[in-house]
Amino acid sequence: MQPSSRGFAAPGQMRRPTGPGPMYAANHQAHAPAATQAAQAQQQQEEMRRREAQRRQARKPTDLDIDDDLAEAVITDAAILYRKLRDQEKRLDAIMTKKRLDILEGTSGQMPSEGVLRLFISNTAEAQPWQMANDGNAGFNEDGTFDFADNQARYRVKIEGKLLEGSDDADEDSELKASLPPMAPIKMSHFFKRVTVDFNRPAALQSDAFNKIEWVKKEGEADIDCIAFGRRSDEELQVTINLYLDEQPERFKLSPPLAWMLDMDTATRAEVVQGIWDYARLFKLIDHDDERRINCDDYLKQLFHNEFAYFPNLPELVSPHLAPLEPIKLPYTIRVDKDYIAPEDASTPPSKYMIWDVRVKVPSTTKRLMQAIISSPRHMANLKKVTQINDDTALLLEKARHLNSKRRFLLSLSRDPATFVKRWTSSQQRDLEIILAEAGRGAGDEGYAGEEFRRGGKDGAWGTDLAREAVGLWLARQKNH
Repeated sequence: MQPSSRGFAAPGQMRRPTGPGPMYAANHQAHAPAATQAAQAQQQQEEMRRREAQRRQARKPTDLDIDDDLAEAVITDAAILYRKLRDQEKRLDAIMTKKRLDILEGTSGQMPSEGVLRLFISNTAEAQPWQMANDGNAGFNEDGTFDFADNQARYRVKIEGKLLEGSDDADEDSELKASLPPMAPIKMSHFFKRVTVDFNRPAALQSDAFNKIEWVKKEGEADIDCIAFGRRSDEELQVTINLYLDEQPERFKLSPPLAWMLDMDTATRAEVVQGIWDYARLFKLIDHDDERRINCDDYLKQLFHNEFAYFPNLPELVSPHLAPLEPIKLPYTIRVDKDYIAPEDASTPPSKYMIWDVRVKVPSTTKRLMQAIISSPRHMANLKKVTQINDDTALLLEKARHLNSKRRFLLSLSRDPATFVKRWTSSQQRDLEIILAEAGRGAGDEGYAGEEFRRGGKDGAWGTDLAREAVGLWLARQKNH
């Protein structure tokens, strides 16, 4: 895939550089200094706050259903209406989940369409000798010679990109697009995972000993439309800009034997495995006793160097035959002369662009529409509001359950205070004995043992594992005393 290039006038004057430095994006920020002890302490405090927030989240009530006991305590028909509302909400959630799965299933098999990414490459210059001469001989000695010892001449190269209109799916319903939130344009860095610049001369001849510049996309970083870099130089330079495509899933260059067998030069790992499996089925190489086993013919023996191969091992076996794709190479000349930077001819624009058209894989419009809906401010606000309502409802129901427990406690106390206090204190005593591993011989609320404690043998309570464990604990406590 070779791009095409042609000259194009710059839409406006470019901003002057602030000095040499490594390759950076247009919205680049300087790296933070090394972490100090205060910064590490602050990070530890933030980690502690994050863990505390997680613990609070884990303790947050989440049950939104009304149990029968609480529903009976409600005087009005609010419990019945709430249960009907919950049923409708569950049906709606099920329908939305099914629709989401249907959309994912429908878009999973869609192949990305091809589009054209137009790249604009240009450069500006600053503090060049001819510019210093125009500024009143600044930087020149008394005899008219230029002082190269204190040369601050530099340049700035800018790489901009724009996806041409019509590069996405043209078959999408225009009325559907108009009814949905606007999609954010796909920016240049979305299509590349790495950009490098090679200088076509030794590093020793560079003013700052650099002969290669690299930009790498970081995970979670926002896409950008411009990448720029600057260096010191007062002469014309030849460079090669290497663009590494970011394709998901990743595509590889196949080795000659594998490419000949599958009749394709590039493929994903899944396509290679599927191709080998189809090849084995076509030529009946699958073992009859074990369908996971492939009996290799002469071509497969050259690839795997074995008499047979198992299908689960194919992703690992094909790895030696997969190589990273070659980058897209764009030759460019960094010019710092007056004819290019500030031509005298008014018809010639300054810092004339070079344009390169690169064919790229454009994501499915349906997926982009879904992403636009999910990430829209309105959807996020509604989702936050629903979440807050659910949290408030769960908290109110938890409070209602506690109040209902208190109501039942006081109601039982009012009916028969003496019996209630006796049974309640017996229950509390029993719980305390269990906690302290000092439980008695099955004494119940009335103070006597049950029938299972009166019987002996294996069928009785004394023949169980629980009884043996309790006896072991009691003997251990006696030894300690």
